[in-house]
Amino acid sequence: MYPKLHTLLKYSVSVITAIVMLGSSPAIAAANDGSSDRPLRVVLIPADGGTEDGTRKDFEPIFNAVSEATGLHFELQVGQSYGAVVEAMCNGSADIAWFGPVSYLQAHERGCANLLAMAVSEGRSVYYSGIFARNDSGIESMADIRNKRIALGDINSTSSFNIPVAMMLRAGIDPASDTASVNMAGSHANVLSALSQGLVDVGGASFDSYEKALNAGAIDGSEITVVAKSAPLPYPPLSIQPDVSADIKARLQEAFNTVHTMSSIKPEQIRGYGGKRVDRYTSDVSEETMAEVGDMLNAVNRDVKQSILAASNRR
Repeated sequence: MYPKLHTLLKYSVSVITAIVMLGSSPAIAAANDGSSDRPLRVVLIPADGGTEDGTRKDFEPIFNAVSEATGLHFELQVGQSYGAVVEAMCNGSADIAWFGPVSYLQAHERGCANLLAMAVSEGRSVYYSGIFARNDSGIESMADIRNKRIALGDINSTSSFNIPVAMMLRAGIDPASDTASVNMAGSHANVLSALSQGLVDVGGASFDSYEKALNAGAIDGSEITVVAKSAPLPYPPLSIQPDVSADIKARLQEAFNTVHTMSSIKPEQIRGYGGKRVDRYTSDVSEETMAEVGDMLNAVNRDVKQSILAASNRR
């Protein structure tokens, strides 16, 4: 059984639950100093299901490397939802977060997050969203999605919800009214699993998650085809809470810029989204680049999201 977003209230409950788990209110929460007694609290969006053995392990290698380089200590947790990670940053329960671009923009606009670093692979800090379909679904192009069963991830996910929805709208397909059903699967991994099990015909997910599922044997590549690939998207960034001291932020930026050059650090420690090995990290990141994602998603407004949620409730 896959997670289904029955109502916006369910997401609110998840956010509240995660806030309780991740820390206290701004009045009593202060940014930690990275000591062994007060490690910097890192919260990660549950991009691939949110399990402790999944997303958390993807990022342990790079934070272990940065810890070795700086002497700073980290405590990694996975949020219960994308919205919960935004709230953790905004209520002072987290010092560092890993977001998708859309979730980052939500936190940044509330004054709770600034860019810290991004992974670099083959000279670029980009990734891709995609529309994937079962080979036996008869879907060969975006136009074929009409009247098919679709799966999408978390409503705040850039590459498993917002970009796939934008791609469908651009192709003249309203996911809420032009499809047979909408399954709000909750994560990239669940979208791909629903496809693999034949519960849906088509779904949206990131290519990083798709490749991770293929490599893990979680899906059979012979059963699933790529229908469309997005334009390059800014890589999901690491962000820092504005209340973290300037000294700690500077140490972190220096470490992310140089950790890949240190002789004591193994190349396999330099990992990012989906546990994928990357060339390095950079703290030379641009708020303007992140803001471009918001411009790309103007069509995926509140009304569109609410209509998709309503359609998912009719399953």
